[in-house]
Amino acid sequence: MLRKILIANRGEIAVRIIRACAEMGIRSVAIYSEADRFALHVKKADEAYCIGSEPMSCYLNIYALVDLALATGCDAIHPGYGFLSENAQFARACKERRLIFIGPGADVIHRMGDKTEARNAMKAAGLPVTPGSEGNLDSVEDALEVAEQIGYPVMLKATSGGGGRGIRRCDTADELKRNYVRVISEATKAFGRADVFLEKCIVNPRHIEVQILADHHGNVLHLYERDCSIQRRNQKLIEIAPSPQLDEAQRQYIGGLAVIAAKSVGYTNAGTVEFLLDDNGRFYFMEMNTRVQVEHTITETITGVDIVEEQIRVAAGLRLRYKQEEIVRRGYAIQFRINAEDPKNSFLPSFGRISRYYAPGGPGVRTDTAIYTGYEIPPFYDSMVAKVIVSALTWEDAIKRGERALRDMGLFGIKTTIPYYLRILRHPQFRVAKFNTGFVEQNPTLINYSDKPRPEVLASVIAAAMASHTGL
Repeated sequence: MLRKILIANRGEIAVRIIRACAEMGIRSVAIYSEADRFALHVKKADEAYCIGSEPMSCYLNIYALVDLALATGCDAIHPGYGFLSENAQFARACKERRLIFIGPGADVIHRMGDKTEARNAMKAAGLPVTPGSEGNLDSVEDALEVAEQIGYPVMLKATSGGGGRGIRRCDTADELKRNYVRVISEATKAFGRADVFLEKCIVNPRHIEVQILADHHGNVLHLYERDCSIQRRNQKLIEIAPSPQLDEAQRQYIGGLAVIAAKSVGYTNAGTVEFLLDDNGRFYFMEMNTRVQVEHTITETITGVDIVEEQIRVAAGLRLRYKQEEIVRRGYAIQFRINAEDPKNSFLPSFGRISRYYAPGGPGVRTDTAIYTGYEIPPFYDSMVAKVIVSALTWEDAIKRGERALRDMGLFGIKTTIPYYLRILRHPQFRVAKFNTGFVEQNPTLINYSDKPRPEVLASVIAAAMASHTGL
């Protein structure tokens, strides 16, 4: 088993990994920028080291991270999600310095990170893929020719894209001409590559992904699917496991496809195979994420499998502890990404000091976060400040529990997406599990909620203020 792990990340995922290490008897090493000096992951880890004053670039300095891991006696690095988690060069640098990279091999990361290579690999494995260009586009004229063949609307995508960036829907030839330059510019700035490709746009699909685990002994299994259809501008907001929109035959079919996909590329560790589901019940491979997902929590909740712990065990060379027939799901789980944003103001970031925070609790409620009362949220990173996960045996009860948990949560000093999510939970389409990726755009009135505090919240704030003044 591994003895010491450097966590090449920050925020709630760093805290999540630190907790897994603590349960496994593994020492954890945190890294932080000057902006994160008072972050929770710094306080929780066994050791913590400042790696620079630049808030972003220090987390992306491959060789500084590898050198620190070696200097502190680590035998492995966990990249979490984001930052360098899907960087093949990082995985390769770890291997060259005899450090274990907790994730798949560099070749697999590179292959699956290149969207055109991933499409070709999945086509060869027999998975259904959306019609599109055979490879990267050479010019806007090439894009127009492909679009004419497959028909509009089309999706123009960065080959190395991810996280909803470098994607543009084009309904006409004029839109394709305008967006071609934009996507190339976005791709170059965000991913360092100007390569783009074209796909047929599946209009308002359901976004379904499958969690897989694979070890170095040829064992591959899936942990069922997640529904990520509630999203805004390709950014996920609410995730559900399993999807309340699939029947059992669809569930088994898509799980099988994900296992085939993983086996076909020699995948190891945790990963996610993402699909689009159209109105005719057809699935199409979209991409493969070669890391732990933000929404891994809901899969853990319905299956009881600790995905982060399995990642570490697999990286240490151990076999998976489960067989496919032993993976049993129970009920439904919903994850809410609590973002420091103001939905009423075009979802603009709302960074600042958290004047008071308390997490929701009770049966079937989990909160993953790295914030605390008095914490100053830095403006340099992603706006997600917490994840609230609820579970229940039925879909209806999971919704009710979600409402209760979100109302229970106290987060003051910043604007958040909590009231917006409460509106979504009360929407008739959501309650009967009839929604797709166009749900947010189709319901612009969801932002028409009241900012007026509820009486019980107001009372608690007043009581807290009185206690602080009286010393009680």
